[in-house]
Amino acid sequence: MKFCLDANVFIQAWDKYYAIDFAAPYWDKLDELAQTGIIFATEEVKREIWKTDDDLKSWLEPREYFFRPIDDLVIECLQTIYKNESNRRLVDSSKFRSVADPWVIAHAMAEKAVVVTKENYETNPTKRIKIPNVCEALGIECIDDFQLIRRLNLRFRL
Repeated sequence: MKFCLDANVFIQAWDKYYAIDFAAPYWDKLDELAQTGIIFATEEVKREIWKTDDDLKSWLEPREYFFRPIDDLVIECLQTIYKNESNRRLVDSSKFRSVADPWVIAHAMAEKAVVVTKENYETNPTKRIKIPNVCEALGIECIDDFQLIRRLNLRFRL
């Protein structure tokens, strides 16, 4: 089983609940999982993270193995996603945010991976559609990072 991570999984964990200064084992485990190919992110996630020159970017820079390039199969999957016109609302074009979202789903489709995101399913999306909504429509499993920790049976001890 493989897992494709959204940018918010990195950013929120780094900034909030798994800061490197007190939860280094979490990041060590992610590093190990990325090296073995169990977890990965698209290069578009990398671009989102690189927009902020911070410690997360510095930590990830030498770890290129986290990020997968866009290939022909991923592009085909993206085209499948965009066959549904409403899925174009995955990207907030007014603020140029969430640009990686369709690529996260496309990479998961291409590699038959589970999507991992901090986004929640929207019962009535009005402006921007969320990753879990698109995943559900396409039959792609979508979980959050806490579910990922449980799925991988990770344990952290003090």
